[in-house]
Amino acid sequence: MARTAAKKPTKKKTAKKSSARRKTARGAAKRGGRRWSKHVTETSDALDLKGGVFALRDPRKIAASLKRSAEQSKRRKANPYRSALSMLTFYINRAGKNLPKTQRDRLQRAKTELKHQFGRE
Repeated sequence: MARTAAKKPTKKKTAKKSSARRKTARGAAKRGGRRWSKHVTETSDALDLKGGVFALRDPRKIAASLKRSAEQSKRRKANPYRSALSMLTFYINRAGKNLPKTQRDRLQRAKTELKHQFGRE
C-alpha cells in the first residue's frame, strides 16, 4: 500500500506595503496628518514668524521680515542670523519638489539678502 503525500496548500503572493510604510501611515493618522512641518514652524523655538512671510514676492521684504522676527523673538536659542537662516532653509527643504522654481529662486535670493542685512558678507 503506497501512501500519497498530502499536498501542502500554497500561499498566494499578494503585494503588501512594507511594514515601515504602514507604521508611518498609521502614526501620521494618529498624530493628525502629515503636516508635521507646519507644527514645527508654528511651535519651534527658532523664532516667531509673521504670517505669510514666505509668500512675499520681494526677497528683501522676506529677509527683512525674518530679521525682524528673529531679533524680536523671545523663543530663539541661537543668534538672530542663525535662527532666521535656519527657518528659511527649513521652509525650502520641507517644500521640496512642490515648491515652484520661481519661488525657490526668490527664497534663495532672500538668503543672500539676509546675509547682507545682517552684515555677514
